[in-house]
Amino acid sequence: MVEAEPILMSAPASREMTPRPAERPAAALEIDGVSHAYGQVVAVDRVGLGIADREIVCLVGPSGCGKSTLLRLAAGLEDVQVGEIRIRGATVARPGRAVPPERRGVGLVFQDYALFPHLSVLENVAFGLSDLSVERRRARAAETLEQVGMRDSAASYPHMLSGGQQQRVALARALAPRPGVLLLDEPFSGLDTVLRNQVRDETLHVLKQAGTATLIVTHDPEEAMFLADRIALMRDGRIVQMGEPVDLYCRPMSPFVARFFGEVNRIAGRVDRAQVRTPVGTLDAADFADGTPVEVLIRPEALSLSLGPVGDTARGRVGAARLLGRTSLIHLEVPDGRGGSLHVHARMPGPFLPPEDTTVSIRLDGNQAFVFAADDVI
Repeated sequence: MVEAEPILMSAPASREMTPRPAERPAAALEIDGVSHAYGQVVAVDRVGLGIADREIVCLVGPSGCGKSTLLRLAAGLEDVQVGEIRIRGATVARPGRAVPPERRGVGLVFQDYALFPHLSVLENVAFGLSDLSVERRRARAAETLEQVGMRDSAASYPHMLSGGQQQRVALARALAPRPGVLLLDEPFSGLDTVLRNQVRDETLHVLKQAGTATLIVTHDPEEAMFLADRIALMRDGRIVQMGEPVDLYCRPMSPFVARFFGEVNRIAGRVDRAQVRTPVGTLDAADFADGTPVEVLIRPEALSLSLGPVGDTARGRVGAARLLGRTSLIHLEVPDGRGGSLHVHARMPGPFLPPEDTTVSIRLDGNQAFVFAADDVI
């Protein structure tokens, strides 16, 4: 066990903080050069991350990338082996010394919610308010339940609630002590699709109203884009890109980032006079020398389809069209210019269901297509 270190709120840590844009306010949570290994397996590798007041940051990435380990390090559930963690300028963890989780001023919400079955909803929320009088504990718990829309269920017990209601009670319990930082680990993973959409919408409004700096771990890229002010995408223990959702979706820095946030069509090509020509359209490639082999990643929504010929656009034959609710997915066969064909997917808003073998015109939106050196694509 590591020795507990008191939180010193009067003075910031002497170590220089990780540089950040001048306009971003001071971080409520700072993770500074943190690494953590389980034996020979490096789970977190020199990660730096800051979260400001009122900001929601989502950690995303494939299973085993280190995102839950990073959250556990911030919470104090794992010991920091390399680096430092600060909450509002006070060092709470560094190698060999750590502030216990209950003294860090953080709120935690886990996948299973961990509600006490023998306590009422009100008692569950009041449980962590031991520093208040009984009367103030009940008042604070009732106030927080009102905040999450669960005050009418104060006398109920966890087994009497739906999964979504239990999630809101767990959130209320984490918010009731008014923590400086809120940490949520896959909080919606146990809910079905319809309920998950509803509960995460409610949660977003609650978090924005509370204004607490929040770090959420999720494996779902759409969920991250829905909830986050900024997203940190992890791979093999490192953050490979961080920014606003639009940055990661529309300006990916690597093929991994582009693929993680949505389906892509992959087309091999070669740069010629600062352009790369594909069977579905031509893209700028000014960053590459002529003759460079590249791979083009094109999102299905970048391919806009029209019935009949439209100007000087590519043409394709419909193999299948399926309505997926808000969008339609169209399978296309496009001539590859070498006597064969290329299979690609297009996505159109609403119902767009041309019959099989219909010929359609294809217009390429270059803002949703990305050119990478062939060596970068794995």
